[in-house]
Amino acid sequence: MPETRSDRKKPTPFRGPLIAARWTTRTVGCLVAMVFAASCVSHADNNLSGEPAEQAPESSLERTVRGEGVFDGETITYTAALETFDIAGTDDRPAARLSAFSYIADKVDENTQRPVLFVFNGGPISASLWLHIGAVGPKRVSAPDDLSAPVDAFELVDNPHSPLDVADLVFFDPASTGFSHVVDGGDPSAFFSIEADAAQFVDFIEAWLARHGRDGTPVYILGESYGTMRAAEAAGQLAEEGGPPPAAGVFLMGQAVNIIEYAQRRQNIISYVVSLPTLAAMGWEQDRVDRKGRNFETFIAEATKFGETDYLTALFQGNRLEDDELRRIADKLEEYTGIPADYYVENRLRISKEQYRTELLKSDGKVLGRSDGRYVGDDPRGDASGILTEAYLKGFKAYLSSVFDLEIGEEYKTLANVGGLAGWE
Repeated sequence: MPETRSDRKKPTPFRGPLIAARWTTRTVGCLVAMVFAASCVSHADNNLSGEPAEQAPESSLERTVRGEGVFDGETITYTAALETFDIAGTDDRPAARLSAFSYIADKVDENTQRPVLFVFNGGPISASLWLHIGAVGPKRVSAPDDLSAPVDAFELVDNPHSPLDVADLVFFDPASTGFSHVVDGGDPSAFFSIEADAAQFVDFIEAWLARHGRDGTPVYILGESYGTMRAAEAAGQLAEEGGPPPAAGVFLMGQAVNIIEYAQRRQNIISYVVSLPTLAAMGWEQDRVDRKGRNFETFIAEATKFGETDYLTALFQGNRLEDDELRRIADKLEEYTGIPADYYVENRLRISKEQYRTELLKSDGKVLGRSDGRYVGDDPRGDASGILTEAYLKGFKAYLSSVFDLEIGEEYKTLANVGGLAGWE
């Protein structure tokens, strides 16, 4: 029978900072590395044996295996499962069959209520494979240092930075992504809004907790990109009476909740300030900036401070900015980004990330990768870093095949046909 919301008892008190402190401090580097596909290689011995667990799968899709790995120096044995959940429809939303990958550690301390971290990507709307195989799961894809290396050079490695030592993990795929889909002839677009999308996720949390007998379990949420909007909305819905327990904490990765601050609307001056450290990092990587003997950390810190002070003030002054000050700011921007000062003067100190991608190496007839500015290509309409998508998909398929004995094809949807935020309410 489809699982629905019901009244649940309040979560057992839990020291929230524990999971945040023990995981965030050691994982933030690998989260950033996942976004830029930097190599964060681990030599820990994570063994997903693929041996069947005691309970048999409930359907041809579902899988359950035993695994073991070393996370933050601690050996953890766990159960890995691909599960499906039938979620009842409402007047506004169709019924759905949702899939998820769960990693549940064997209980060590009977007196401790182990938290659950629900993880998902953005889009809208995407499957969660990118965070699953890129940063948070027990295995991750490692990109070679050689940016010219073929896709076969990317490796599936152990991930000691996975937070499995402090929390169980659940990777959520919304309907129309992964193996998840609406049922009974329902309209998938009924979920194509922030409120309905989050409500679907809240229903899933309810169903997952009920199936696993985890009443009172502290619930944490990690959303990436658009997923940060889902996380914020879901946290609000969870706080309402009559649903699952309120979230004990929320992680926002590549956060987009206040997207207006960096969406690169021309008159939104904040977007240029918050983008400056990213442009400075890409300019450094391509050796087009004036380093002046500084190391990378100092260079980025100075660029960030300049952006938050002189640059922001100059942008705010707009046409009231004196010509001498305009030239001074433009010269500093050239120092930090590698784009000629004359460009900044002509464009009133503004450059978007997309413009930067095509301008930095324009004299060489080259453009930077859209997803990863370390990669360089010839076609401004393409993405020189597109190999990363191919590598992650290849790694995820290999992972499912070797661990879950599951071969996936067209039935697995990495991205729903939504059209981005333009098709979202």
